[in-house]
Amino acid sequence: FRRVLFRSLGRKPVILFGLALFVLGSLVAAWAPSLPWLVAGRAIQGAGAISAAVTALLADLTRDQVRTKSMALVGISIALMFALSLVLAPVLVPHIGLSGLFVMTASLALTGMAVVAWVVPPEPVDHVDAGRGGLRQVLAHAELLRVDVGVFVLHAVQIAMWLSVPALLREAGMDGPAQWKVYLPAVLGSLLILGGFLFRLERKGHFKAVYLGTIALIALVQLGFLWTLREPSVWAVSVLLCLYFVGFNAQEASQPSLASRLAEPRQRGAALGVYNTLMSLGIFAGGSLGGLVAKTWGSAGIFLFSAGLMLVWLAVAWPMRPPSQNAP
Repeated sequence: FRRVLFRSLGRKPVILFGLALFVLGSLVAAWAPSLPWLVAGRAIQGAGAISAAVTALLADLTRDQVRTKSMALVGISIALMFALSLVLAPVLVPHIGLSGLFVMTASLALTGMAVVAWVVPPEPVDHVDAGRGGLRQVLAHAELLRVDVGVFVLHAVQIAMWLSVPALLREAGMDGPAQWKVYLPAVLGSLLILGGFLFRLERKGHFKAVYLGTIALIALVQLGFLWTLREPSVWAVSVLLCLYFVGFNAQEASQPSLASRLAEPRQRGAALGVYNTLMSLGIFAGGSLGGLVAKTWGSAGIFLFSAGLMLVWLAVAWPMRPPSQNAP
């Protein structure tokens, strides 16, 4: 359905339609008198997912030489909002309640619609997506499939590990309301490392080394969490989280940029649609399989499961051949 919309309407109308659905879902969730209605509102919000359209539009509007940096800025804004939400949510909920939070998200989405409509330039007319043939080519593209496997694993591990990290901090003596004091510095520290070191390596032509290195880094972080289970420490968890966010944010910037460069311009919508679908499936798998693993083997099982997934991804990504545009 989204592919048909890409082809017939273009990126911006699809983004506006998705944001409108998100506004509707937010208002339903804010009004919800019962749990089923709250679930329905959240489902409508999810139906408004526009990641594929946003990344496709960003790819259309940027040159290859600056695309990773552009994707990184988007990823950084997401990471900062994640950290900011951990700080603001405990402060806001006592004053505006859960309904107020959903009204706030609706207002933010409406603001986003205004920015898309009146500030963001339209996509180039020669970047309209190909039809079914383009989707078949995307699904048969070995290098794109490596990226799709990667985004699936990245987000499956993200969700799975967060089933245990808050509990690990509680065991170290830090209660839930205070845990933002760990999360926020970890995110900010990771962004400083990315901007000052890793992205410079990529610009010098070491894209593959950075890509594979950050996969290995996330795997090592999972094993580090496993080691800290013996004697939980706030400082140890803080350092590991900072390293995790270095790897995660580097991949969040590199993966959509890589997918957009590997695909032909007329295939970008299909390629990024498949990419974002695998991302969503990874989130679902991380929550469902992670919950099963946690129930059966506890936090140790979660971190071993996550490290194993990362090593599988490393093996799949090892033979990768980055596009020539990744060179400086």
